[in-house]
Amino acid sequence: MGLIGTKWKPLILFHLLDGSLRSGLLQKKISGISNKMFTQTVRELEKDGLVSRKVFAVVPPKVEYKLSERGRSLENILRSLDT
Repeated sequence: MGLIGTKWKPLILFHLLDGSLRSGLLQKKISGISNKMFTQTVRELEKDGLVSRKVFAVVPPKVEYKLSERGRSLENILRSLDT
């Protein structure tokens, strides 16, 4: 619970269950989250090893997030929260 016990972390992780998403699209899927809170939350998830971040060297910058193996291990918990 310490890893996903905030308001936004479970929502971000849940939206990544179906595969990787670009940063902008992921943020749009989570209504009500500010840009600052989104950035802070995905950084914490990355630091905790639940999410991996891939940066593409293109202009404009492209960033994708996906669940790591550790994040994928929370799938049953996340899906049970959705019911």
